[in-house]
Amino acid sequence: MDLTETADEQDFRAEARAWLAANKPALPMPPGDTAAGFPVHRAWERALFEGGWAVVSWPTEYGGRDASLWEWLIFEEEYYAAGLPQRVAQNGIFLLAPTIFEFGTQEQKDRILPRMAGVEDLWCQGWSEPDAGSDLAGIKSRAVRDDAASGWRLSGQKTWTTRGAFCTHLFGLFRTDAAAERHRGMTYFLVDLRSAGVTVRPVDKLDGDAGFAEVFLDDVFVPDADVLGGVDRGWNVAMATTGSERGLSLRSPGRFAAVMTRLRDLWRERPDPTLRGEVADCWMEVEAYRLATEMSVTRLAAGERLGAESSLNKVWWSEMDIHLHEAALHLLGADADLEGPWLRGYQFALAGPIYAGTNEIQRNVIAERLLGLPRG
Repeated sequence: MDLTETADEQDFRAEARAWLAANKPALPMPPGDTAAGFPVHRAWERALFEGGWAVVSWPTEYGGRDASLWEWLIFEEEYYAAGLPQRVAQNGIFLLAPTIFEFGTQEQKDRILPRMAGVEDLWCQGWSEPDAGSDLAGIKSRAVRDDAASGWRLSGQKTWTTRGAFCTHLFGLFRTDAAAERHRGMTYFLVDLRSAGVTVRPVDKLDGDAGFAEVFLDDVFVPDADVLGGVDRGWNVAMATTGSERGLSLRSPGRFAAVMTRLRDLWRERPDPTLRGEVADCWMEVEAYRLATEMSVTRLAAGERLGAESSLNKVWWSEMDIHLHEAALHLLGADADLEGPWLRGYQFALAGPIYAGTNEIQRNVIAERLLGLPRG
């Protein structure tokens, strides 16, 4: 693994840093999961697209720069180092898009990807249901064939849909063969949330954000053109999406390096000898995560696949995120601001071991598929 940046990569970093410095919005931005804040973030991400920085690793015909994975990591470092927030379009560009590149038809790529990159369409994930949280195979929402209309009729309920209150489209799994085994008979659909029969009900969170939503589908028509990866093959397609969610694309090292920089600065402002070791441990975790990610990128660049190792990655970043914020709150003590970025970040980090598949489930995957241990 060679970590030396090439001259081209150094030029790429310099260009990204200069553009972000010249074009970034006023900070801090309002929370992106609020009715007032979401349009502000959307406008920023549109500017990012128009500047050619929204999806740097995508092909140019879809709004990208044909950048390498190494250059994508560099951009992520510069993006978060500039103090910029996570993207409200991230479930589309980081989760659905890789799945479309792998399983989508040419028509789907040409139709969906440019609008996704330009934040004309915003995508949320329709996985969880009232009786199927971490057990994705337990979904009950169904799709019934409508031959006359060359499509499907979807019915059911999705819940805990991140940014569902603000998005225009949903990607998710629905049962198309009720008699099939648990992990079979599901199909991956792309759903326009403005379709007849869709009801989106926002779910307010304790922090005042309304980014979550319940999505109810009552005989919603979806054409055949919006089936991704083939009928009854949804489980395999969904596993590609969850690999992106747990693995490399959703949580780049640059995100945590920026948090670590803030933690280091806080330590310098409020040095506490009793917490020196905790802050140093956080720094080592972030550096180790960066090196592990670069090792993964080396393998991906060589044509390998990561597979179940995405579960190991998910446990790592979700628990590291909590540790970073806990260390900051220990430094702040009674001075922690209830509305401040550290406490809000801590509240969000606490959800990390739950979403994208609970860490208990991920540890089972690690034990069985990576370590070869028997099922309990």
